Amino acid sequence: MVHTALITHNDCVKHDMGDFHPESPARLGAINDRLIAGGLMPYLEHHEAGLADRHHLERVHSATHVENIFSAAPKRGMVHLDPDTAMNPYTLGASLGAAGAAVLGVDLVLQGKVENAFCGVRPPGHHAERDRPMGFCFFNSMAVATAYALEHYGLDRVAILDFDVHHGNGTEDIFRNDPRVLFCSTFQHPFYPYQGADTVSSHIINIPLRAGTDGTGFREAIQQRCIPAFDAFSPQLILISAGFDAHREDPLAHLRLVEADYAWVTKAMVELAQRHCGGALVSVLEGGYNVDALGRSVTEHVRVLAGI
Repeated sequence: MVHTALITHNDCVKHDMGDFHPESPARLGAINDRLIAGGLMPYLEHHEAGLADRHHLERVHSATHVENIFSAAPKRGMVHLDPDTAMNPYTLGASLGAAGAAVLGVDLVLQGKVENAFCGVRPPGHHAERDRPMGFCFFNSMAVATAYALEHYGLDRVAILDFDVHHGNGTEDIFRNDPRVLFCSTFQHPFYPYQGADTVSSHIINIPLRAGTDGTGFREAIQQRCIPAFDAFSPQLILISAGFDAHREDPLAHLRLVEADYAWVTKAMVELAQRHCGGALVSVLEGGYNVDALGRSVTEHVRVLAGI
């Protein structure tokens, strides 16, 4: 059996918020090029995702939010939902494809067709709250996948690690009152979206990191706070909001991770998945805006997932 699925959707490269927007189609091109150059493609099972249905979205977003995004989608040109978050004619399809990829990843791992999956999709989703698009995000693909696993497969315990440099405020907002979900987020603080540092919850573990924190500080945080919590929770599925904008070369933030740190945290999550849930793990791309660093980092992430 092929160890790892690579899941994409064609519309994800057509979503475009303008020539100078950091969340650009070039991100996926850089990942694809690096995976090819690294010789990883033959070791991956390739899948084209279907589109998420409204009932998938409405498990985690209000019907009003879903309708607002559908209604805002332009037939031509561009529509801004906020200064950072815009839609072109392909954005709706890309957003539905990204959420659909996360759902397919859950199906593939929980049905035992692969051990784990990486969803190379955009736009990102972890800032999208129940009723609000923001931060380049429209629908919260991670939340969609989580709710799907809980409801469709009857799981009782799903654990999420979000190592994007920005706090996963949307995921926290959606699962704030759901103890079936253990959510752990490492993030630069104080920094956009200026949330999470004061959260008090038995099932939400927010780990603020000061600007300038390097891999040593990041690894200590994961070892001291995240891994023990995951072990105590004993998840039936592990999900990763895989943002790579904590890399030291990223232009939008000020942490100092390198590729080896992403390989290390991926290995830690793989080992947790093997201990608790037969290896079942789904990773979904979030941020990462220096395309060279993004391509290198994702390649190391996928290399570890695939056991190469």
